[in-house]
Amino acid sequence: MEISSKENNQFFSNTTILPVDRSSFKSESSASKEKQSCCGGIKIFLGALSFVYFAKALSGSYLKSTITQIERRFDIPSSLVGVIDGSFEIGNLLIIVLVSYFGAKLHRPRIIGAGCLIMSAGTFLIAMPQFFMGRYRYERFPSTINSTVSISPCLQDKSQTPLSALEKSQAKINAGCEKEAGSSMWIYVLLGNLLRGIGETPIQPLGITYIDDYAIEENAALYIGCVQTVAIIGPIFGFLLGSLCAKLYVDIGFVDLDSVTITHKDVQWVGAWWLGYLIAGVISVLAGIPFWFLPKHLPKPESRKDSSTSSEQSKFITEDNKDQHKPYQQQVKIAEMAKGKSLEFLSCSLNFLPSLRNLFGNPVYILYLCASIIQFNSLIGMVTYKPKYIEQQYGQTSSKTNFVIGLINIPAVAFGIFSGGLIMKKFRINVLGAAKLSLGSSFFGYLLLLSLFAMGCENSDVAGLTVSYHGTKRTTDYEQALFSECNSGCACSKNDWDPICGENGVTYVSACLAGCQASNGSGKNTVFFNCSCVGTLESPSQSSSAVVGPCQKGNECPKMFLYFLVISVITSYTLSVGGTPGYILLLRCIKPHLKSFALGIYTLAIRVLAGIPAPVYFGVAIDTTCLKWGSKRCGGRGACRLYNSSALRYVYLGLTLVLGTVSIFFSVAVLWVLRKRSSPQDETLSANGERGTCGTKSRKNNFVNSDHLIQTTYWPEKETRL
Repeated sequence: MEISSKENNQFFSNTTILPVDRSSFKSESSASKEKQSCCGGIKIFLGALSFVYFAKALSGSYLKSTITQIERRFDIPSSLVGVIDGSFEIGNLLIIVLVSYFGAKLHRPRIIGAGCLIMSAGTFLIAMPQFFMGRYRYERFPSTINSTVSISPCLQDKSQTPLSALEKSQAKINAGCEKEAGSSMWIYVLLGNLLRGIGETPIQPLGITYIDDYAIEENAALYIGCVQTVAIIGPIFGFLLGSLCAKLYVDIGFVDLDSVTITHKDVQWVGAWWLGYLIAGVISVLAGIPFWFLPKHLPKPESRKDSSTSSEQSKFITEDNKDQHKPYQQQVKIAEMAKGKSLEFLSCSLNFLPSLRNLFGNPVYILYLCASIIQFNSLIGMVTYKPKYIEQQYGQTSSKTNFVIGLINIPAVAFGIFSGGLIMKKFRINVLGAAKLSLGSSFFGYLLLLSLFAMGCENSDVAGLTVSYHGTKRTTDYEQALFSECNSGCACSKNDWDPICGENGVTYVSACLAGCQASNGSGKNTVFFNCSCVGTLESPSQSSSAVVGPCQKGNECPKMFLYFLVISVITSYTLSVGGTPGYILLLRCIKPHLKSFALGIYTLAIRVLAGIPAPVYFGVAIDTTCLKWGSKRCGGRGACRLYNSSALRYVYLGLTLVLGTVSIFFSVAVLWVLRKRSSPQDETLSANGERGTCGTKSRKNNFVNSDHLIQTTYWPEKETRL
């Protein structure tokens, strides 16, 4: 071990390391066999871990794609959907510290395998309400539901409707109320997502450190990059799966599809959201199987047995008490003396608080943590409600929205992450340069986002909500404005939402509120006639017809949607470029033996302070822009049917930009601290690859292997950072 000690001294004193002749320790044949065994084992683990990353990324992105479907199916507001989305982070919160700190002492592959089983159980649980809560019922006037009873939409006299039909309808409603009175099936979705969070927790910290411990040193970054690249493919398939399922009716296989009177373009349409969760659950089960057959330890590569980069497991236990110049054999004897798992856990526990103080005493780590928390608040909120924003702002269907996000936005994110790592490697950027690149990426990304304020659509013309029945802009309370002289003779309900499109291009909340006296046809082909309110805008004396479904948005809206897609893709790419430099900055400013613990604390903070609250308060803010709430069959407010497009744009984009701007200020503080603590030598890279660290006084302690430069990085919700 004298050679190893000399190598360490030479390494940190910036001299070239000469190759060591190891022929005296092992013959060529035995070394070759061990190398093949090591490479074979680590590659099997690499393939299994890549599949797990794909599975967890697919299920996570699929949940994002079904946000609006879940909202409509369970008739709940956006704020409650935000709570469901944040439950995943709560699951992570419950065990992430234990896993990231103590997990290195346990059988890491089996822990990952168990996590996959828990993750799949949670995914299956999310889909279960579909099989227990009955068929989906949407609001439709009886004449549009294949009925043999001819009923006038404008019920001027309820005696027009046969008594038996009214009684039958009321009996169905009462029966449904009794069934739904004590049920809140969305709770199962929340609990399932919570289980998903628990199961996903050990995959990233234990999987990456396992590769870092047992892979050949020069291959570690390449392997980790492969894992993260595969993880990017998961969200693409997740959103494409969401697009496919959104086109299928929610009760497909349970009802006659010919009896369904709405299309996937209708605001009340709910796709087969549950089907994707069953598929994702099966994939998670398959992904976890290989880990039950992998060993706890792999043979260490020959090149790393005497290297200073020893296994992280031993560093957690002996870092504070070992002498770096002790012979390797003596360290092994000391480790063998610590018998029993209780002693090992006790040793870890004693080192926990000093490690925590070390991390929070690092100003660069703290400032970068604050910047990341605020930035992820903006990004997670933006990503969670991006499908809803596109649907409501540009009048797109859920299927098309998910298809666009999966096929355009996600690849842009992947390309941005790859570009950030490539720039870091090609230009050999040091820690100060990484901070500048991360800051520049955020600044220009949010600057581009600012332009989206000008790329919105005007509100749809909805009589009584956005325009009056006389064609002027709404000035009174919408509930009172729904009624006008043209429908005063009709017995209409203000709670209904069964929109029809008049031939004048205006949408009416229901055929009754449009004053329609007669209808022809059934189902999707129903046409309403003698609608007294439809002719009011242009020729008040002439009544006109209307068809089922809302009118399309203005002619300028498709063009605005195209502009939005272009800017959104560029913004996604720009913001993603800064992810890799920021991650490298984080790694270089902490002690090597605290890598896993620091990343665990970082992930914990992101999930607690960003992942959990962001979807909730974004949802609350979005709910304030609702113009027309749906009504539950037993009374009470349901999901929002129509949003104020202008208000939604300012709330959604404004909240994102405000948070992003605050995070930029913290990033500027990080750069200022680095400049203050770095010497001129640290700001440049020497020809032999020496890199700057967070400070000259702690260069040795803060050194991190240069392989991280080409590592494709991971951070929470990276797969859906759009």
